[in-house]
Amino acid sequence: MSDITRVAVIGCGLMGSGIAEVCARAGADVIACEIDEQAAAAGRARIEASLDRAAKAGKLTAEDRDAALARLAFTTQLSDLADRDLVIEAAAEDPDLKTALFGELDRVVKCPDAILATNTSSIPIVRLARATSRPSQVLGLHFFNPAPVQKLVELIPSILTSAQAADRARDFATTTLGKTTITAPDRSGFVVNALLVPYLLAAIRMLEAGHATAGDIDTGMVLGCAHPMGPLHLADLIGLDTLQAVADSLHEEFRETQYAAPPLLRRMVDAGLTGRKTGQGFFPYPEQR
Repeated sequence: MSDITRVAVIGCGLMGSGIAEVCARAGADVIACEIDEQAAAAGRARIEASLDRAAKAGKLTAEDRDAALARLAFTTQLSDLADRDLVIEAAAEDPDLKTALFGELDRVVKCPDAILATNTSSIPIVRLARATSRPSQVLGLHFFNPAPVQKLVELIPSILTSAQAADRARDFATTTLGKTTITAPDRSGFVVNALLVPYLLAAIRMLEAGHATAGDIDTGMVLGCAHPMGPLHLADLIGLDTLQAVADSLHEEFRETQYAAPPLLRRMVDAGLTGRKTGQGFFPYPEQR
């Protein structure tokens, strides 16, 4: 088993709550940290609902569900994370916010060999590492949504990450969490998003140009290419605001037109139509309203 047993997750939105759930189900002692009590309560409710669904589907016993919940604690104070072996930051995809968080975590996390990880989709790891006094212990652990279901984790060491920290993080993800890891370079988009985002943006451009309807685009890729989900439904699941942030990061780094966010995407984000989490994106999700 991994030597990492005490985990913190910063942010308890869709990704953060999923990561916290995965860690608690795997036996780790987990603290989820949110910005305020309301956000923490929403995160707890999201995790409880997910565990209940897993239990009803027979993927988890009632005893295991209760045990996972018992291993979860919630806080609004970063200072409560002082004893953590691993902190996984899953806050909004905002470089300034994440940089500030890593600077604060460096001050409050007292465990000398603690790993500070980010779930960023695109922000350079080395930029976050330089905000700390321990850049050798900073790396990326990029989970995929929904984290309790998706099997992949991208491990992203920066050029400053020590081999020991990378090995410990990989061991935790594979041995404790049961995930498959791939090692990705510290470049915007890493492996998966560098390939996926241009595809999603191309689908949005096709819709924007009027070449096909949203339904036909998604049906074409599901039935024509055996994809489990069409690109516009997938964009809604990711969150259009997150997709725009990743696209902007990719475009800033590489300056290639395939990474430029289409105007339609920007207008939908401006309108608050960011996908499944808000009840409306390229498709409606009335159950989320």
